[in-house]
Amino acid sequence: MNISVIDASNYFKGLLLLIGKDRKISDPEIALVQRIGKSFGFEKVFCDNAIRDILENKFILDVPPEFSKKELAKKFIKDGLTLAASDNEIDPSEEGWLLSIAEKNGLDAQWFYKEMQSTEKGSDIHSVMEVDGLTVEYS
Repeated sequence: MNISVIDASNYFKGLLLLIGKDRKISDPEIALVQRIGKSFGFEKVFCDNAIRDILENKFILDVPPEFSKKELAKKFIKDGLTLAASDNEIDPSEEGWLLSIAEKNGLDAQWFYKEMQSTEKGSDIHSVMEVDGLTVEYS
């Protein structure tokens, strides 16, 4: 799926905000966000700095991202749930953040909770968090 630079930026920023919701950033969360940043073509140093600074950066607005396509919003929610569960629990603040993104992007709450249940039942993080199919479209 081709995505715009704006969608890629919103995707990355949304995941950064997600990992900061529970006020703790785990090693699996760092690895997954770095992997997505790399897949979008962001420099490693930029990704590392963004991850390191997310808990203290007051200049990043905590606004749920809106994507240009529902398909991309669904992908984001699925990846976000996997990311949130990577430390073995989905914190209520992470759940609320992802639900607000689903709602902002016109996705049904029932669909969201079904996806959350599926994630909580134990999906393999490495097989679910696939960003290889996303290509940033520079225009």
